[in-house]
Amino acid sequence: VYDVERERVFGHAWVFLAHESEIPERGDYVVRYISEDQFIVCRDEDGEIRGHLNACRHRGMQVCRAEMGNASHFRCPYHGWTYSNTGSLVGVPAGKDAYGNQLKKSDWNLRPMPNLATYKGLIFGSLDPNADSLEDYLGDMKFYLDIVLDRSEAGLQVVGAPQRWVVDANWKLGADNFVGDAYHTMMTHRSMVELGLAPPDPQFALYGEHVHTEHGHGLGIIGPPPGMPLPEFMGMPENIVEELRRRLTPEQVEIFRPNAFIHGTVFPNLSIGNFLMARDHLSPPSPFLTLRLWHPLGPDKMEVMSFFLVEKEAPDWFKDESYKAYLHTFGISGAFEQDDAENWRSITRVLGGQFAKTGELNYQMGRGVLEPDPNWPGPGEAYPMDYAEANQRNFLEYWMQLMLADTPLHAGNSNGNGKVETSAPAAPKTPAKAEA
Repeated sequence: VYDVERERVFGHAWVFLAHESEIPERGDYVVRYISEDQFIVCRDEDGEIRGHLNACRHRGMQVCRAEMGNASHFRCPYHGWTYSNTGSLVGVPAGKDAYGNQLKKSDWNLRPMPNLATYKGLIFGSLDPNADSLEDYLGDMKFYLDIVLDRSEAGLQVVGAPQRWVVDANWKLGADNFVGDAYHTMMTHRSMVELGLAPPDPQFALYGEHVHTEHGHGLGIIGPPPGMPLPEFMGMPENIVEELRRRLTPEQVEIFRPNAFIHGTVFPNLSIGNFLMARDHLSPPSPFLTLRLWHPLGPDKMEVMSFFLVEKEAPDWFKDESYKAYLHTFGISGAFEQDDAENWRSITRVLGGQFAKTGELNYQMGRGVLEPDPNWPGPGEAYPMDYAEANQRNFLEYWMQLMLADTPLHAGNSNGNGKVETSAPAAPKTPAKAEA
């Protein structure tokens, strides 16, 4: 299954790579992954964002050995072939003696990412040269992404390097948890309620909207429990609230106004958490925004990459409070984070046996109980309670469509430029819908 996922899911979907603020200056780069393919994501000397396969064209050696930095050129440590940050091969040692000056360098540039595009600061890549455009792939999910990504003119910034850790669990468990699982908070995070780090009602995550869109995307939008007053717009600074009122649509403003928690997943493995939480039982709650990348390392292991983002124009006191709330709750040693990781490890371990593999799991929550919410002002299919599994069913249905689509992954043009594009070639035929 994992091998087929690498070819048909990660070989065709748009996968999150980085945020533009991680590479703000010319020459800045980070090394990021689509499944087991490794890419240098950089800003070249002209300010263009590019993505290159991190492998020398001579013998395939890893060209860039650091995870982030600033460089105008990348030199292979094996034989010394040297590439500019545009991906062009510019230097070959002993070129006259070894090749008689007959090596055509332009034929041996670093292999570019077949498709590279950005949306509101998020950099995505696709290994499929015939993929839908990123805008079409995100579809109606853009309406909800804008609520967290487009609240100010200056935009968001990633603070520090992403925190990274390895969990002995399948990557889909993280995606499943964030795409729609508000139900687990009542039990998994019960201790956070008792410690005063979450609302006092253990069913606090019940009171929300459960929404999914095309291509497997989904999210939950949760307000406060009845009778519990909370600040509007998560208590964000006044200057940001003024801006978001101008930038967002009236429908987006009204969705965000009473909100306390937003959790969601952009298929396949990018999750978003915009939460209002206290860093300890003595502190008032503070909002924070985190992105999660569930990077698969195998069928039973993933690397979690956790990004903290904050509005560039927010006051320093807010940035500090927001960062501390993130660290104490959803950082690598955060109280909520450890709860979730233990669940995912245990699931992967206990279902690894031969007999366990033959069982079925229940995904029927909300079916026959909840009807779509006719009054929801946003796009997608919405249900008026976040204790549901329509989002998970939507995620897995699209996963199955890709898994069953016998479409080959064509090699990209090795002489392309690998630059960010605002549009993409025409989409391939849509995979046949999987049987329920």
